[in-house]
Amino acid sequence: MMKIGIAGVGGIGSNVALNLVRSGVMQLKLVDFDRVEESNLNRQFYFADQIGQFKVDALRINLSRINPGVNLETLILCIDRQNCAELFFDCDLIVEGLDRQGDKKMLIETFARNKTVVSASGIAGSDLAGIGSRKIGNSRIIGDFTTDCDQAPLFSHKVTTVANYMSEFILGQPGVFGD
Repeated sequence: MMKIGIAGVGGIGSNVALNLVRSGVMQLKLVDFDRVEESNLNRQFYFADQIGQFKVDALRINLSRINPGVNLETLILCIDRQNCAELFFDCDLIVEGLDRQGDKKMLIETFARNKTVVSASGIAGSDLAGIGSRKIGNSRIIGDFTTDCDQAPLFSHKVTTVANYMSEFILGQPGVFGD
């Protein structure tokens, strides 16, 4: 059975994790250093009573309520060039859910030759028509490729749509369910 790493468990990462657990994926590694904030609640899989908790801890609780048997490894760490490869060495596929462009690029470049990375680009705004998918090496990037969060607000329906497309790609990979 495939172990899936999720780098960043905000809007993209928490919603992909939700989809994967509800689809029967049993092994996830969740890595993030951030805490749940009130501004996250409109698009991330967290609740008002979890404000102030580390996201990985809150997400562990939420996902375990869906499937108490899911194997969740959680790490409260900032992912950087020095620790990225080591953090996800034991994962078969990595979901990129990082906020900054430079961090996204670093993660994709770190695993460019040896692991599949599923990434998001262009998740802001409300228009869903432009969402597409691109294959770059062994990476799959999903989004509208133009609308950055510094240009437009983040809305639940678009963030979760991109997360759903990312989940569809992951669930279609051989070995996800041990086949």
